[in-house]
Amino acid sequence: MLLLAAAAIPGRIAAATVDHGLRAESADEAALVAELCARMGVPHRTLAVSLAPGNTQQAARQARYAALGEWGAELGLAAIATAHHADDQAETLLMRLNRGSGLGGLAGIRPAACLAGPVPVVRPLLGWRRAELAAVVTDAQLEVVDDPTNADLHYDRARMRGQLAAAPWLDAAALARSAGHLEQAAAALAHYADAEWQAEVSAPAPGRLFYRRSDAPAAIRLLVLERALAQLGGRTVLPGDVARLDASLVPGARATLAGVIVTRTATGDKMMVEPGRVRGSTARSPASPRA
Repeated sequence: MLLLAAAAIPGRIAAATVDHGLRAESADEAALVAELCARMGVPHRTLAVSLAPGNTQQAARQARYAALGEWGAELGLAAIATAHHADDQAETLLMRLNRGSGLGGLAGIRPAACLAGPVPVVRPLLGWRRAELAAVVTDAQLEVVDDPTNADLHYDRARMRGQLAAAPWLDAAALARSAGHLEQAAAALAHYADAEWQAEVSAPAPGRLFYRRSDAPAAIRLLVLERALAQLGGRTVLPGDVARLDASLVPGARATLAGVIVTRTATGDKMMVEPGRVRGSTARSPASPRA
C-alpha cells in the first residue's frame, strides 16, 4: 500500500503503523516501517494501543481503527487507506457464510466506510490478489516480515486462509466479485429501508419511536427495526438478534433487546420502540396495546 500510494500521489501521503503490543517483535517491526518511510520521505507515526479484554481479534480491530481515526483527524487527512485485497475479501465472505450472516455481512469488506471519526477508510486494493501485491514488494527488494498470527489456527481467518489454499478449485477473485454483488444488493435494501423509515417511523416524544408496520418485505422491516434499536440503544445490534426479537413479538407482546423495549400493539400493525432499564437481554411478556 505504501509503495503504490507513494507512486500514485507522491508528497501527499502519511503512514501509520499500529502496534497492538501482542507480540514481542511488534515494536521492532514498527521501527522497520518507520525506517522505510524515512528513506522514502513519507511522514510516519507508530500508534501504540491497549486492547480491551475479551475477543482479541475484535478488540484489536476496534483499537486499531480508533487510533487510525484519531491520527487521521489530527493530520486532516482526506481518507485512510488500508491494504485489504481480494484474498481478504474471499476469506471474509466464506467466514460469514459459515456463520450464517445476513446480506449486510455477506457484502464483505466495504471499499469505503466510516469506522471511527470523520475520516473515511478506503480499501483501494480489493481488486488485487495477495500474490500480485507480494510481487510488488519483491520487485522493490524490500525486507518482508511475516506476522505469525496470520498462520495461527486458533483464529477463524487463519483457518479459512488454510482451507482456501488447500482448495485450488475455489477462485478467490470470483468470491471477491460475489461479495461486491452482495454489497450492491445490500445497498439496494438499505435504500428501500430508508424510504420505509421516512414513511412509517415517527417520534411522538423524545426518545421514543413509533413504527407503523407496512406490507414491505421482511428484510426491509427488519432493517428499520434494527435502525430504531441502534438509535435508541446507542450501540449496534446484530441482525440475527433483531430477527429473533421480531419473531417473538406476537400481537400484544413486549420484548427487550440491548436496553430498548419494543412493544407490538394488539392489532399487530404497529410497534413502539423506547429505552428500557434492562440492558443486553431479550425477554418477552404480555403488554397493554398502545395506539
